Amino acid sequence: MEMFLVANIGSDDIAQEPTRAGLGRGLVKAGQENKNIVGLSADLTDSTQLGAFAEAFPERFVQIGIAEQNLVTVASGMAVMGKIPFASSYAAFSPGRCYEQIRTTICLNDQPVKLVGSHAGLSAGPDGATHQMLEDIALMRVLPNMIVIAPGDSVEAEKATLAMAKNGKPNYIRLSREKSPVFTTMQTPFEIGKAYVLRPGDDVAIFATGTSSYQALLAAKALASDNIQAEVVHVPTIKPLDQKTILASARKCGRVITVEEGQIAAGFGSAIAEFLSENLPMPVRRLGMQDSFGESGNTPDLLKKFGLTGQHIAFAVHDWIDHMPQYHR
Repeated sequence: MEMFLVANIGSDDIAQEPTRAGLGRGLVKAGQENKNIVGLSADLTDSTQLGAFAEAFPERFVQIGIAEQNLVTVASGMAVMGKIPFASSYAAFSPGRCYEQIRTTICLNDQPVKLVGSHAGLSAGPDGATHQMLEDIALMRVLPNMIVIAPGDSVEAEKATLAMAKNGKPNYIRLSREKSPVFTTMQTPFEIGKAYVLRPGDDVAIFATGTSSYQALLAAKALASDNIQAEVVHVPTIKPLDQKTILASARKCGRVITVEEGQIAAGFGSAIAEFLSENLPMPVRRLGMQDSFGESGNTPDLLKKFGLTGQHIAFAVHDWIDHMPQYHR
């Protein structure tokens, strides 16, 4: 499926844009298509890219203020009345500050509220550990009824926003603050619940989510020069998992590594490991935050420090292949 990728993976001049920018574009389009789309913000309208929606549809935008528990509860109430609310804040504050309200008012009642967690992962950069939400995947994926999405780039975030507006379920979308490479195109397929093989291989399967998928592609490109063919599977929907695609790649490659910009405990890698343990048991190496908070710094330096660059992923693959046999082949 590399035909759906931009041609210059690894190039210094690859286009870059924050994934949150795609949310902003997608929400305006969704609002044009459906008059029941409403936007709610916790005093972070421009930062979370709801500004264009607020300008286009002022009568459908509500500024809640710095009150995240109120943000999600009001959103749930609006959903009961037939609206499709997009409630946005920094991920550190929502779901970080209002988990009980999300659980009780949204998920328990299965209301189609779309939670926008911006500035997630290490991308909050200089804001440091307090604002670098690394536990949100773990928190949100255990909630019944909640769909969890981590788009790989801004183009996919736009498509995900449009899809979320139509699926009638509680959704959480995880977005970045800083610019990241745009490695898909408008022709790249996206569907909630689907994973995509971006690069075929048969020596190891690298499952990645969010912006980490680009780093996995960089790793695969480096590994190919050492005659190691890594299959890169982009998993933008963390819940529900695309079990068929994941199972096929795991069986084909016989070794699995997962990559995420979040805590590996109960996170994306854990979701993969749990699924494989029940369906195709094999060792799974999880790359991500290893029981550690982040720290202040620019995003590229933080990715290096915590071993989440393409180069570090390639090193981990080498180590995994050196001592781990291929299973189920």
